[in-house]
Amino acid sequence: MWWRSRRGLRELDLLLLPFVEDIYPTLEPDQKAVYLRLLDNEDPELLVWFTGRGSPLDGDLIAMIDCIRAHGRPVS
Repeated sequence: MWWRSRRGLRELDLLLLPFVEDIYPTLEPDQKAVYLRLLDNEDPELLVWFTGRGSPLDGDLIAMIDCIRAHGRPVS
């Protein structure tokens, strides 16, 4: 999962890699599935969502983004 979470943007790596190391193993199977769906999105779109300049339409993805943000550093 670590390699799947490794992205092309450093800002995303700073959020996703610590999350996948520390929190992902503790998630329920349905939450892990949401995380995988999140990773299916392109890096520029993820960056917009994590910086708060936009959000996905899917409420489960919003909740996962909030969970990841709560664990990591702010992305600017």
